This record gives sequence, C-alpha cells and structure tokens, in this order.
Amino acid sequence: MKRKLLIILLAVLLLAGCGTTPPSDTVPAEEEVDVVEIVERFFSTQIHSIMLNRDEYLGRTLRYEGLFRSVHWPPTDRYYHYVLRLTEDCCSPGGVIGFEVQLAAGMEPLEHNAWVLAEGVLEEYVAEDGITYLRLALTSLEELEERGEEFVPGIS
Repeated sequence: MKRKLLIILLAVLLLAGCGTTPPSDTVPAEEEVDVVEIVERFFSTQIHSIMLNRDEYLGRTLRYEGLFRSVHWPPTDRYYHYVLRLTEDCCSPGGVIGFEVQLAAGMEPLEHNAWVLAEGVLEEYVAEDGITYLRLALTSLEELEERGEEFVPGIS
C-alpha cells in the first residue's frame, strides 16, 4: 500500500509542472532584450570588450552611468560630448573611459561632471580627420542625484 501511494505521489509531482506557461509579466519586453547594461564593477572591462568587438555591438542599445562632459574642438568649432568615468588604465587616453555621445534632437548638454544615466545605440561615424570613431546615439539622457563610483579600476 505504501509503495502504491509513493508511486502516485511521485506521478502527481512530476505531472504538476507539465503544460504550464510562465506568467506574461515575467517575459521581458522585446525592446529590453537587446540592451547591454554596462555595470560599475566591470566598467573598464565591458567598455574595452565593446571597443575590441565593435561589430558585435554596433546597432545595439547600451545603457550606463557616468560623468557628462563636453569638449570644444577649436579646429572645427564643434563641441564633442562624452559620458565617461575616470580610470588609471593602460589603454585609456587621458585617464578616462567611456563613449562619445550624440545628443538626440531637443536634448541639451548638461553641466560639466553631471552624473547621468545614458542610453543609446552604438554607431560608427567618420570624423573630419578621416578616422572612424564609435559613439552612442542617445535615446535617453537622465541626470541622477545619486552618484556612482567616478573612478573605476582599469585593466592592465
């Protein structure tokens, strides 16, 4: 009798999960699936990986926090905007790491060193000097009150 009861109990447990589907709120939205989240702990590593494997990331949406900076380039009388972090990395010129960002229509540059959450699509462009660069075409730029780590460890 105990053996029959045990077999019935096991059969019920095995069949209990069959034919069920997860609730719809657990399935990620289509636009969230391809967002690459660059996290603080691995910031330098992820940025370098994206730069080295650019073809795998072009056209994908990136999201990360960092310092907003604008730099005026006199030869072209143009301002270049960046979202970056500070680092002591062998491969990061000027002790900074991040991406140039292209402000979307209607976006205004923020204060120097404002802490922001940037989201946009990674693209290439050819500058006036004939060199191809990467930049993030922003879809969102939000100033945050709570700051993350401005300085991130580099890779050696």
